Amino acid sequence: MSSDAPASQPSGKDRREYYRITVALPIRIQPETDTTEGALIEESVNISGGGFGMTVATVYQPTDILSVTLRLPDHGLFTSLAEVLRLDPIPYPGGTYRLHARFIRMTTQDREVLIRHILRFQRDHLQAHYSA
Repeated sequence: MSSDAPASQPSGKDRREYYRITVALPIRIQPETDTTEGALIEESVNISGGGFGMTVATVYQPTDILSVTLRLPDHGLFTSLAEVLRLDPIPYPGGTYRLHARFIRMTTQDREVLIRHILRFQRDHLQAHYSA
């Protein structure tokens, strides 16, 4: 498979096989059809090679396709498409939701870049909290 070809879609089981970490990242989420370049805002994101979860104030529908842009350290901007799996209301603060989305149509090369950064976040976290 060419590294530019989209990787096959991970199944639910596969998505859980990717290591997940919660990290603060500059992120921009917008509908796939929105081509404006809004600001990236640092948010707490639970991310893996299969998808991400985070708190949002925008209402999305399951199967909506989103353009997700992240600023990754020493890499710059990373953009991928994601499909909304579900949106769970959060009781406090009102008007917020937990967004659950999976990455779609991501090339194998892009998925590997993302996974390398996730492992780097984990390594940095462990070094910061457990080194003497």
